[in-house]
Amino acid sequence: MVALLLAAAGCSKQKPVDTTEGAGTGLTEGTLDGSAAAGGGGGSGGSGHGGSGSSMDEFRRGTLGASGQAGPLQDVHFGYDSYELGDSARELLRINGDWLQSNASAKVEIEGHTDSRGTVEYNLALGAKRATAVRDYLASLGVPSERITTISYGKELPLCQDESESCWAQNRRAHFVILGK
Repeated sequence: MVALLLAAAGCSKQKPVDTTEGAGTGLTEGTLDGSAAAGGGGGSGGSGHGGSGSSMDEFRRGTLGASGQAGPLQDVHFGYDSYELGDSARELLRINGDWLQSNASAKVEIEGHTDSRGTVEYNLALGAKRATAVRDYLASLGVPSERITTISYGKELPLCQDESESCWAQNRRAHFVILGK
């Protein structure tokens, strides 16, 4: 009887997963469906490929990868199987950091994405490392890390579906979502 109660209690509630501090799982704090705790993953806008919420929100609406007006924060791209920030990525992050410093109340989520090669597990971990590298670099520029959350989508939300190097390069990115100003 006690074992039955313990088993039922252990299964009664799914625990939230936070990728801000640890390895990527494709989930953020709050829920296990990929939506963020602050307003379902989107909030008041995003940037990069549409400016209207998270990649998950755009995927659900069928607008992920659609051309549109870019937001104030631009995506950072990575080399194959890498989470290292190159010179062009650092320059772009300095510009993004300036915007974040000028908009001190803005909170952002950094989404880590990968191309389609590799396992789901490997790509979720790589996406988390990419998002964390971007967060850490912004923090080194003076942006308070409390204003930045991270999530990894791995290869699950590609901008481009083709199996080509140019398409893969578009998908290897860290994308910014503005959660609130």
